[in-house]
Amino acid sequence: MADVKIHRRGRGAGSNPANRFEKLATELDAGELDEEERRSVKTQFLTDASKSVLSENNSPDVGFRYSLNPYRGCEHGCSYCYARPSHEYLGFSAGLDFETRIVVKRDAPRLLAEHFDRASWEPQVVVLSGNTDPYQPVEKKLGLTRACLEVFRTYRNPVSIITKNHLVTRDIDILADMARLNLVNVHLSITSLCDEVTGKMEPRTSRASRRLAALRELTDAGIPAGVMIAPVVPGLTDEEMPAILEAAHEHGAASAGYIVLRLPGPVAPIFVEWVGREYPLRASKIMSRIRSIRKGKMNDADFGVRMRGTGQWADLFSRMFAMTAGRLGMNQPRPQLETPAEAGSASSPSRCGTWSRRCPTCG
Repeated sequence: MADVKIHRRGRGAGSNPANRFEKLATELDAGELDEEERRSVKTQFLTDASKSVLSENNSPDVGFRYSLNPYRGCEHGCSYCYARPSHEYLGFSAGLDFETRIVVKRDAPRLLAEHFDRASWEPQVVVLSGNTDPYQPVEKKLGLTRACLEVFRTYRNPVSIITKNHLVTRDIDILADMARLNLVNVHLSITSLCDEVTGKMEPRTSRASRRLAALRELTDAGIPAGVMIAPVVPGLTDEEMPAILEAAHEHGAASAGYIVLRLPGPVAPIFVEWVGREYPLRASKIMSRIRSIRKGKMNDADFGVRMRGTGQWADLFSRMFAMTAGRLGMNQPRPQLETPAEAGSASSPSRCGTWSRRCPTCG
């Protein structure tokens, strides 16, 4: 009995492939599903009992050491999401489980404040995301990301945000306060300007027009904002790179970057199934082009090339980005965010707003 592959409404994955770390796997029997179960699957929200909230990274391919993800799993349901394998460490599948069983870190704001209170903490940029989107749909109800931003503001610790959701504009009041102190920047990830492509590939995200609107609202409020074309999907969205950059620039984006599609571990079969289901006539072209930039494989995990790929198509993407971003003035290094002058000596802000517990005014 094979695992049932059904296109559920609003979901990217069509099945729940076996967890590579588990000895037993459960498979659905198509005959046992009623009509509603065939069309949709409800999201479950589970409580995370972690005692810490910051994840440390030592990859040479990313420019940050610490990240914060209030949610594990992501209801956005992006078919290509490189974070899907992380759900297997929780005993779930990287498929439908990743987008329907969301683990919520309800204590994230408190744990973040406790971390900043440590004498050993050296204030530095923390990326709010890095794995799953901090503004996925449930954030509108729970507000954990907003509560974490309030902690960042209180402690004057710089934060960089990455999201696909217009909901980030809800927090402009906090972000504007932090921007005045050069403590925040925001990047909207845009993969396609076509609503049809976005609706299929990233079913529960804001459409491109809403993400562009978010860029405008953020920049109008004085908040540094940029665009990330992430990921560039070879054979499907690669040709949109110049148009995305131009649209983002028109809406105020001051910086830009891109990442080429990555398909680590169990993500590859999920994405292949999605392509065959949604774009059967283009599937061969898409998969061929992916292999051409990954040394003939579906994925290349080598540091230094995994974010960009290699070969003729990867070089073309690089030149196309450099030429367009250069013409628009979006290829300048992003300004560095501020960190406290006494980094490492203390972490709690005093009543006068300095960072030192030895403040002569407050004692």
